[in-house]
Amino acid sequence: MSRHDTRPRRGLPFVFAPLAAALILAGCASSRGLAPEGRALDADALVAQRSFADAALSDAAFPRADWWTGFGDAQLNALIEEALAGNPGLDAADARVRQAVAQAGLADAARKPTLGASAQYSGLQLPETVAPEPLGGKYSGVEVLSLSFKYSPDLWGGHRARWRAALGQARAAEVEAQAVRLSLSSNIARGYVSLAQAFQAQDVALAEKRRAEQLLALGRQRVKAGLDNQLQIRNAESASAAADQQIQSAQQQIDSLRNALAALLGKGPDRGLDIARPGALAAQAPAVPAVLPSELLGHRPDVVAARWRVEAASHGIEAAKAEFYPTVNLSAIVGLASGGLSDLFTRDARLIQGGPAISLPIFDGGRLRNQLAGRDADYDLAVANYNQSLVGALREVADALQAARSLDGQLASAQQARDAAQQAWQIASTRYRAGLGTQLDVLAAQRPLLQLDQQLAGLRAQRLAAGIDLDRALGGGLPVQASDPVAPLSERSDSSSIHAIAKAPTP
Repeated sequence: MSRHDTRPRRGLPFVFAPLAAALILAGCASSRGLAPEGRALDADALVAQRSFADAALSDAAFPRADWWTGFGDAQLNALIEEALAGNPGLDAADARVRQAVAQAGLADAARKPTLGASAQYSGLQLPETVAPEPLGGKYSGVEVLSLSFKYSPDLWGGHRARWRAALGQARAAEVEAQAVRLSLSSNIARGYVSLAQAFQAQDVALAEKRRAEQLLALGRQRVKAGLDNQLQIRNAESASAAADQQIQSAQQQIDSLRNALAALLGKGPDRGLDIARPGALAAQAPAVPAVLPSELLGHRPDVVAARWRVEAASHGIEAAKAEFYPTVNLSAIVGLASGGLSDLFTRDARLIQGGPAISLPIFDGGRLRNQLAGRDADYDLAVANYNQSLVGALREVADALQAARSLDGQLASAQQARDAAQQAWQIASTRYRAGLGTQLDVLAAQRPLLQLDQQLAGLRAQRLAAGIDLDRALGGGLPVQASDPVAPLSERSDSSSIHAIAKAPTP
């Protein structure tokens, strides 16, 4: 074999030896010993059967999207619809969604080849003091027309992982925008219930004012007749002043709640003045789905968004790991270049440049390892937030359900007490009309009746608020986007169910 024939074969190992050594170094120094520690909770492991034992269970007990219509108040329905159409907070949430979608689009674009065209003219004249003739003192120009092509093949899946991480963040932002809508509607419903209670408290205060005035007038008559002393008058004056304070307090609360509702609508305080007194609101019997707690994952926007962020963080780990491996960049330029327009489109003006470029991470001062460690920490934080959201969601359901059950019992007891007080007041009135009792007896019997009316109004408002909290805790009936979930690192779950995402294994 000739020396000419052996040179390429002897030279080939010398050409690839540095590449092989770099690959070995990069692989050995990569991600060894780095891994996330977080583990997502299994919802079925959160036992809640005894807490929900006394609740009405149903396969269809998740709220409807318009759950607030169950209160039977047309004005409340109109207020929530108005808020959902024009609240600035919703505009901000929607802007965050568009921002996240744009970031996902940028990550997707980075995976694809690019092709660009350019036209350039460049001129140069060197002074003769720098370069003698024929170079110096002569102006030369070059016209260039070119097409440039760039592409970085995704050999290790890093580009795809970055795109799917950004996509997961975008989906989380979409679900969080739904959570903002749920929070807005529930806050309006709660404010409306509080407004109804404030009007009822004002009614009781006005009734107490009338009772105190009757006591004051009766006391003055008795003192004038020598049947009583000033103590009765002073007590009546105190009760009248206290009733005035309660009336003013109730009016201040009414004004404040109207302002709050107007702000939730995205309007000025004058809009609140147009909100009429709420009518009687119906409190529905509390019920929870029989599939809790596992199916809660697919109905709570905050839990779903937290899981999407776990998925995004897992793909962030993939992208960070891909940084440890060599990258290949393909580029090419094809065009025409000439010193004059007349020669630009001739065969001799052809310009061709291109080829692959390989870059290898060998020693980087620990940048890649720290970057991967940061992605691992991001994942652990996302898992912790998800676990916290899941546990908190189940606690909110239990709290709302238990509160509703307790308040139903308290309302029943308070209603019994009120019925007894009503009968006592009727008996005192009957005795007074028959000449067997005094007007003082009637007014004294009226006081516990008014106190129980105020107590009942507060308990009814709390019961309505517990129903709102339960609807909110169960997800508010919002249609959570559950299609095409982002699978975890190992691509082990392609299910289109959010429930499957929530149970997917973590890296």
